[in-house]
Order: sequence, then structure tokens, then C-alpha cells
Amino acid sequence: MIDTDIELLKGIANQLRIHSINSTTAAGSGHPTSCCSAADVVATLFFGHMRYDPKNPHYYNNDRFILSKGHAAPLLYAAWAETGLFPAADLLKLRQFGSDLEGHPTPRLPFVDVATGSLGQGLGVGVGMALAARLDKLDYNTYVLLGDGEIAEGAVWEAASLAGVYKLNNLIAVVDDNRLGQSQATAFGHDIGVYRKRFEAFGWRVEDIDGHDIEEILEVLSGVGLNDQPLCIIAKTYKGAGVSFLQDKEGWHGKPLNKEEAAKAVAELQPSAKTGVGAAIAAPAQLPAPNNTAPAAFPPLNYKPGDQVATREAYGTALARIGEADPRVVAMDGDTKNSTFADKFFKKFPDRATECYIAEQNMVGVATGFGARGKVPFASTFATFFTRAFDQIRVAGISQANLKLVGSHVGVSIGEDGPSQMALEDIAMMRAIAGSILLYPSDAVSTEKLVEQMALAKGICFLRTSRPKTPVIYGNDEAFPIGGAKVLRQNAGDKVTIVSAGVILHEALKAADTLKAEGIGVTVIDAYSIKPLGKDVILAAARKTANTVITAEEHYIEGGLGDAVAGELSAEGIKVHKLAVTALPRSGKAAELLAHFGIDAAAIVKKVKSLG
Repeated sequence: MIDTDIELLKGIANQLRIHSINSTTAAGSGHPTSCCSAADVVATLFFGHMRYDPKNPHYYNNDRFILSKGHAAPLLYAAWAETGLFPAADLLKLRQFGSDLEGHPTPRLPFVDVATGSLGQGLGVGVGMALAARLDKLDYNTYVLLGDGEIAEGAVWEAASLAGVYKLNNLIAVVDDNRLGQSQATAFGHDIGVYRKRFEAFGWRVEDIDGHDIEEILEVLSGVGLNDQPLCIIAKTYKGAGVSFLQDKEGWHGKPLNKEEAAKAVAELQPSAKTGVGAAIAAPAQLPAPNNTAPAAFPPLNYKPGDQVATREAYGTALARIGEADPRVVAMDGDTKNSTFADKFFKKFPDRATECYIAEQNMVGVATGFGARGKVPFASTFATFFTRAFDQIRVAGISQANLKLVGSHVGVSIGEDGPSQMALEDIAMMRAIAGSILLYPSDAVSTEKLVEQMALAKGICFLRTSRPKTPVIYGNDEAFPIGGAKVLRQNAGDKVTIVSAGVILHEALKAADTLKAEGIGVTVIDAYSIKPLGKDVILAAARKTANTVITAEEHYIEGGLGDAVAGELSAEGIKVHKLAVTALPRSGKAAELLAHFGIDAAAIVKKVKSLG
């Protein structure tokens, strides 16, 4: 442990305030007062408590710091500049195009693990990181700085609950209780007792402190890991602290100081400000590095043509199979693992599986945290429930997270459970995520091979799996590269190209057989990769069928496979006819629903014939 110089920490805190004020003034935007309230806590964490290598932010056993209140980004940037990682002069490039010092933190910076700024998400990510440390037998702690305003978000309490359930005593939440929100005072202001009772109810040890008293901050931080509970530190602070005309004043949220105001503020802070450059920082323990190396190969498959297997079940089989070869793979589920079949992995690798319960927002956050620590997290639930976690998925896209989402029970083919359980918007949702990969297998082999591809790919991948059993149509050695498509039926003189995936692909194959018996040829393509789409394969087929394509899918007509195909091919002169769900569905037999919405084999035959 390093010797602590209280006066140095006080001086560094004021230097962080100066940097935050100057950088936001230079930018003409930002949140200097939100930085000022947390400056003492951040200075103490970075220069008096946390164990990390300031020259190597990615070191595997560094303590982790998540700025959940991402609008205080200038404070985070200032702290790292004061470690000497980059020149403090660069802080004046805040928010400039071409600078990685963005308005809210992103992993373009080496010291940022995940993007923040959409409030309420940092603690869930922290839970994932803390669980990863436990799995890897590392002793780093994860610190999450939250604003008091953001803990109105339900996602915070999903995370708090799970941390309590799993007794994550290597997770520390610091609540910057500065009383003031964006437009008015927060609901509970400085009534710290309210926050205490809430965190305690979720199984946390809670300490409340004066967030501007360095000695008190250090004292409570010395108790990290004292028992088997996660620790919540509620720091009573003041927005704009350290600057007389800003402190605890309303109307300053998200408002930079003008040059004259900034000069006046700096004049108050400068006399006691000190640099952190060269200050002693506690080193992390040298423990064995985790094995996060991708495997050279996966165990083989063993299916027979015609085997009836639901793709959701094949997913569970695949996850357990690749888990044997890939130690990076971890799994989490939202209390649906006996339906998603993730339970196969849970039973085989219980130490690498996390039950997240019915809290999908937090599950995505936890998975993102695991991914940030070098794991390959597969998170599963009914696909429709991922819509609840859309913001977490969206921000994971900004984080360029390594995240694997698997949504089962898609479309109307789930039958009697009705529309609240039917994923009919998920393709549209996932196509819109920055850098996402969207995969939709039709049989067990393609499912398993695509799970392999997901594990090896870097980034956000979404696998859409189905409830009904479907026959195996591919050989065990068939390859399924991301961005590909498979031509399953094709002959000279075919009238139209039918593009489908999942359960409806089998309807398209039935339709092709019916049409063939009537002397009408059609090309059938399995668009198992919706994003990126196998454009070249589909376009080449369409050129041979009078530039005419029919898409068939069990998804709403807006934003699904049909739109993906039309969006790629319309500029090429291809006419795309879309068969999809066009109205609110209801309970019924799968066959009844496919027929009602015109996406079964008979409807496809009818559509082909209608094209003349």
C-alpha cells in the first residue's frame, strides 16, 4: 500500500476541477458542475486507493473504474491525464471532431471499457466485470460512479439486486449525491437515508460519507471487501463544489462557463491545486493471466438428414459443445434457460454460467461487462424480451462490445402463447444496432455452425432461434460464413427467387416442391445471414429470375428480412415482393397463424402464381 498524502489528494481534486472547467469552456459545452461534485472522490480513488498500472490501462488485473454518470467525462479524462497517460493539453480538445475525448466516454479511449452516458447502465456492466474477476480468480475490484439522479433508473436496481444475490464484495458503487438533477432537485435530494435503505434491501453494505472530505473517503475505501457484500458508498456532495458562485446552485447543469467565469473559478481553485503526475499509484497484484485465447477448432457435429430438432435446442447443444473447446465462452439467461436450452451449458459449466433472472436490461449489461474482460458472453431469453433491453444493446453497439445475444420463440410459429410472446420486431431492432451481425438459422446444423461463428467473431451478434422442430437439411460439414447465403433450389428457367430463413424457409421448400410438380420452377435461398446480407448470392439468383424476388418471413413487414433484401437490391433494379406479418397476431396453432398471415407454403405458391 502507498503512503497517502491528504493535502496532495486535495490539490489533485482541485486540479481535476480546473481541467474540467477549462476543457468544457474551450468546448463551449459540457457538464463542469457535475465534474466538480465528484472531483474529491475521483482524486482519492485514482491517486490514493485503486491499484492499477497507469501506463497500461488494459492490464488484466487493474482495478476497473466505470463512470456511469458519463456526462462527467471531463473529470475522467482529467484524472487519466494527471496520471501521465497523455498530455493535459489534450484536454482542451474535448468534444472536437477527431478527438477521442468525446462528450461522453467511449472505448475509443484505452482507459474506457464501455460507453456510458445513457444513465443507469454502468452498475450492470460492473456486475459482469466483478463476476468475471471471480471466474478468473483475479483480485481486482470494480468501482462504479453513479449520479444520484440516475439511480431513479430501474436498471440500477436490477443490477443492485443481482450483485446482492451473488454477494459481489469486489463491486463498489459510489453514489455522487449532489442533490441537483438536470432541471430541478432530485426526488430525494440529500436524504441519504432513503438511498441507504434501498441498497441495504438489496443486500448491500452501505456507508455514507462527506464526499468532499478526503480522509473520510479514504477511511471508507479502506473497508472494501470487508465482508461478503457489495459496498455502496453514498457521498453527500455539492454540484459545482469548490467554486463559490457555482456550488449547490440550480441552473448550471450541462452549462459551461464563459471565459470570464472560468477565469474567476480557476482563480479560486488554483492556489491549492496540485498535479498528480508522478504521484505514487498502488500496483495491481501479479496473478496468473486468464486464458482468453480462441480455440483452433470445435468438436464435430453429429446430425442425420431429416432429424427433427428445434433451432433453440440446437443452440443449447452448440453452446455446451463449443464451451468444451473455448474457455472464453460464458453464458447468462433471464430465467428462460429451460426454453432457450441454455441450461445445457449451465449444467455442464456451472462456474461459467450466470442466472440473471427476469431482468433483461441487466442481463445485457452483465454480458457486456463479461465481454469487456475478454470473455465471449452468450445471453439468451425469448427474443421479444430483448426489446426491453434495447437501450443497453444500443449502447453496447457504441461500446463496440463483444456481445452474443440469442433470442428464441420468434414469430407467430410459437402459436398459442399469443402476441406478447412473439418476437416480430427483433430483426428491425437488431439491424439498427451499430456494427451488429444478425443470424437466422433454419436447422440444427446451421444453428450450431453459426454459434461457432458468433464465438469467433468480434462484436455484437444476434441469433434468432425458433420454437418448432424443423428437419435437418444440411450436412454436418457444411460451412456457414457470416455474410453468406445458401442456394437450396435452382434450375434454369426458374420464374422467381424466394428468399427466406428459419421456419418459413421450410415452407418455401414445400412451396417449391408443389410448384415443381406443376411445372413451375423457383429458386430458393436460405438467407441465414441477414446482416450482413448475402447480397451477391441473392443478386446473382435474382438476375436469372427476371430480377424478381419474393421474401417470406415471420416478422412484421417493417424492418425485417424483406426490407433488408429490398434495401440491398432495389438499387440494382430488383423488384422485391414481401410476405410477412402485416397485422397484430393472436393465439392459435402455428399452422393456422402461418396460413392466416400468408406466409405458409400455400401462400407462397399463390404469390408465385400471381406474378404471371
